[in-house]
Parts: sequence; C-alpha cells; structure tokens
Amino acid sequence: MKTHFFSVTYSSLLLSLLVCSPCNATAQTRSSDRVAGRGETQFLPEFLRASGGPVIPIFEGWYPNPEGGFELSFGYFNVNTEEVIDIPLGPDNFIEPADLDGRQPSHFLPIPEGDRRYWGAFTIHVPEDWGSRDVVWTLNLDGRSYSVPGRLTKSHYQINSWIFPGRESTAPVLSFEAGGPGVQGPAGVDGEPLEASVGQPITLNVWLRRDDTFPDNVSPINLAWFKHQGPGSVTFREPTLALPSEEWATSDSGALASTVVTFAEPGEYVLRALAYNRVSEFEYNCCWTNGFIAVHIFP
Repeated sequence: MKTHFFSVTYSSLLLSLLVCSPCNATAQTRSSDRVAGRGETQFLPEFLRASGGPVIPIFEGWYPNPEGGFELSFGYFNVNTEEVIDIPLGPDNFIEPADLDGRQPSHFLPIPEGDRRYWGAFTIHVPEDWGSRDVVWTLNLDGRSYSVPGRLTKSHYQINSWIFPGRESTAPVLSFEAGGPGVQGPAGVDGEPLEASVGQPITLNVWLRRDDTFPDNVSPINLAWFKHQGPGSVTFREPTLALPSEEWATSDSGALASTVVTFAEPGEYVLRALAYNRVSEFEYNCCWTNGFIAVHIFP
C-alpha cells in the first residue's frame, strides 16, 4: 500500500498534485506553473475530476482551548466534484494515538459550492503537556493511504479559531437548548443523543446568536447540516438556512433554527451543525462553530 504523508496542509495544489496519479497527459502542468506567486492561488481546477479521486485529510492548525489544553483542527478535501465517499471508522479511517480516535467524519462530500474543500470538520483535544507528539489522521481508499499529522510545534499553525479581530468578526454562538451554554469555535458542542426509527422524521433545533465582541456586526448567521458519521443516507428537509439579525438579535437566547431529518438505514449516526458567517472566512481559519448530535436509528 502506497502512503502519502502530508506535513504541509494549506496548499490545495500540492494535495491535488500528489493525488493526481494516474492523471492523463492532458492534465499535466509544467513544474514552473505548480507554485503560486505572492497573492496568487495555488488551486488548479484541472486536477479535479467528477469521480474516482481520493479524500485527503487536512490539518488546519491548532488553537488554545480557554478551558485548558489545545484543539487540533482537521478538515478534508474530496477532490471529486460529484462522488460522495464513505469510509467507515476502523482500519481505513482512524486517528492515532488510538485513544483519540472516533471524532473524525466518515462521510465525505464533493467540493462545496463556492469553496475548495471542507474546513475544520472536527477537532482533537490534547492536554497542556502534549508537547511535540503528533496526532495522525489516516484514510485508506482504493489501495492507497493518505495521512496527515497534527502538531503544536509550529507557531504559524496557530489559527484564529472563533475571533477575527482584523475583520471585526467572531464565530456564531451555538446552543442546543434555549438559554443553554453557548459555544464558539471548531471544537463545538455536543447535543443530547437522540433515538428514532428508519423513516421517522426527527426535528433538530439549535439556537444561534452573536457575542458582544463586535456589537456593530449585524451580518446574517448561516447554518448548514451534515451527516458526519453513519451507515446510510440522511435527508435534511432544510439543509441550509440564513438567519438575519432581525431574528438572532431579538433574544438573549438567540434565534431558533430548525430542520427535520430522516434516516434510510438503522445504525449509529453523528450529525454536524455548522454555524458560520461567510465562506470567505474559512480560508483564514475563522469563524465558525460546530455542533454534534449522536443519533441511534432502530430498524
């Protein structure tokens, strides 16, 4: 099995090149064109394909957790424009050390509209004394292995997380209950586990608002729902929505945002709610908040 180990994470071009083999001759690019100059993009659309490509695990960076320790933030790049890829947790989708395994996604969507990949889908928490050890995420697909290390040793990998002072922006505050503790940032918050049966609709509720760091920020709060883990298809009635300030600023609890979800197969699932301001902030590793809900589906 051939393994690709990525220690540099921000170059979509580098990732595309490494996973491009076998690319046909028409997709080849001169080596002089493969490195972007200052202010230019490293993303080359010709390295994408409709299907048949891999999923690349990506280490976004790290940030201090206000409650102690650090969060290592990971995303992914499905180089396909149409193919959805599922890699169940286990020998083909794992994190080392093993006691940190289990938070990563197993469901990988194609390249998102308006962006290049999926940013900060989960974090791994490590203690204050973690030091120089690596947290490695590995994905095996079609006989190839793709791994990325997350580490704290480089200061330039420290990310903004939930506050972007230069742009007067912060991540939305997300809660799974009205008046409940609000959370900001990629590490997110876990909702209470749910149960249902195949085909039974479940209503999912989150409350969204802004903090008072930048009181003049009245931009909409966007919300997107994802299947994060699970064996079967998941359908959200409202997979995305945007909440204007007229809704989220009218209550200390924020605005209620709801969707209805149904499951096609029994099993154990994890759903992810992503609250964010605008897509353009992702590339600066700011400002979004994750929420996770485990769901057990009976036959």
